[in-house]
Amino acid sequence: MLSPGVIVDIELFAHWIFSHANYGGPVTLYLVRHAAAGHRSPFDNDLDLDLDRQLNDVGHEQAAALTEFFAQMSVRSVWSSLATRCFQTVRPIAAHHGLEVVPQHFLTEGARPVDFLEALRAESSLKGDLVLCSHGDLIPEVVSRLLREGMTVVGPRGCEKGSVWSLETRGRDIVRASYTARPVSPG
Repeated sequence: MLSPGVIVDIELFAHWIFSHANYGGPVTLYLVRHAAAGHRSPFDNDLDLDLDRQLNDVGHEQAAALTEFFAQMSVRSVWSSLATRCFQTVRPIAAHHGLEVVPQHFLTEGARPVDFLEALRAESSLKGDLVLCSHGDLIPEVVSRLLREGMTVVGPRGCEKGSVWSLETRGRDIVRASYTARPVSPG
């Protein structure tokens, strides 16, 4: 209870509450780099055609490993770049959890990292974990921006194909991250 005469800046108070509350409980956002795909060279001059590039045999093995990695997690949604190789990477994860893959333009190669970050923050206060599959140009840039904003990283860093960045949230803030180069089943 406030004492008489105490003046509260309601906007500042609301911002503090919003930034320190975690409305849906702990949330982890998983940034997945798509698994190994066919060679880029036939598509070098046409990004639209490159969207159709598919996973190779190694990529399908990586997608299976990712499915095992996420099997026991409470995944509420699976989002993907518009690229076929991203859909193929996370479709088995979505199927395991009874979900559909949701295509998101801001996850597609060449998109603006600021749009990616805005979406992460918007999702960070909702209940349940979110898997997002993107590319080697966006994920390192997003992680770099989060580091400049104060996020800490536990362990190594990288962005190999088929790898996962696990981002821990507190309200809309992304506060801590860890990197898994070659995900395996936690069990």
